[in-house]
Amino acid sequence: MKKHNFSAGPSILPQEVLLKASEAVLDYNGSGLSLIEISHRSKDFVDIMERARALVLELLGLEGKGYKALFLQGGASTQFLMLAMNLLEKRAGYLNTGAWSEKAIKEAKVLDDIYEVASSKNANFNYIPKQYDIPSDYDYFHCTSNNTIFGTQIKSFPKCDIPMVCDMSSDIFSRQLDFSQFGLIYAGAQKNMGPAGTTLVVVKEDILGKVSRNIPTIMDYKKHIGSGSMLNTPPVFAVYTSLLTLEWLKGLGGIAAIEKENEKKARLMYSEIDLNPLFKGFATKEDRSLMNATFTLENENLKDTFETMLKEAGVSGVNGHRSVGGYRASMYNALPIDSVKVLVEVMSELETKA
Repeated sequence: MKKHNFSAGPSILPQEVLLKASEAVLDYNGSGLSLIEISHRSKDFVDIMERARALVLELLGLEGKGYKALFLQGGASTQFLMLAMNLLEKRAGYLNTGAWSEKAIKEAKVLDDIYEVASSKNANFNYIPKQYDIPSDYDYFHCTSNNTIFGTQIKSFPKCDIPMVCDMSSDIFSRQLDFSQFGLIYAGAQKNMGPAGTTLVVVKEDILGKVSRNIPTIMDYKKHIGSGSMLNTPPVFAVYTSLLTLEWLKGLGGIAAIEKENEKKARLMYSEIDLNPLFKGFATKEDRSLMNATFTLENENLKDTFETMLKEAGVSGVNGHRSVGGYRASMYNALPIDSVKVLVEVMSELETKA
């Protein structure tokens, strides 16, 4: 049976990407060698890295605007500290919208003063705060664009006179934005871009080199830029698969095209949540995520029936995070709308059984 993969991450990848990646593991580009056994200094892999970094900037509309793309390791969790080491001199402001924001704040506090400019913790993070002030004397402002656990997403980013840093791990490449409004973007690959193992960092070079601390070599963005994102041995498979996914996205028509598909999936999903009396959405409607729809089942007596029906339909990965409970449908770029239709049909059928 075909599985409908709603996993929050690592998440679904396009089938054609998986096929090409698997072929490369056996024989890359007719070389007679596996992708994962060639030197990262070889012409073949240097070409992969350069193409991937260039395609990132192209898709984000940042070519020729002073930005560099890096493929690093350690996940977005390492970036919580790394970005602070490179940008934090005296103080910084953070928007607290969920578990990942809280972790970013915790790590940055190791270095210096961190201030919450606003928080939605008072309502278990079911909304995005608005109308808050960002002091112009802060070193940077940090936000998380999409919150996988709680199903919220920033729809409009604030105007600020300082560098804006954004964790886009769960919605990178999913919707059109003016990406030049950000000084630094980072994202774990394993939701919209590739397998776990690499982390994308897109940084405007002119915001670097302004802190007085000595930055360890492996944590220094400038060092990684200077080495072409290969200061140490890169995760070759994760970078290559990310390149394939970016090429797949470009072939579809880029971010503009995938945004339309994501909006269709989200409309279908949220319509069922709102119309079906058995379910209730968690996130405030105006802040609902296009990527992660969170909802609960109103009648717990139907839980076993519902989950049996999901299993029989081949629906996988919809259990909600313990912080929210209920269910979570993660609708990343590679998830086809047909999978959303199957989930909605199961939800609708449950109503007839109630």
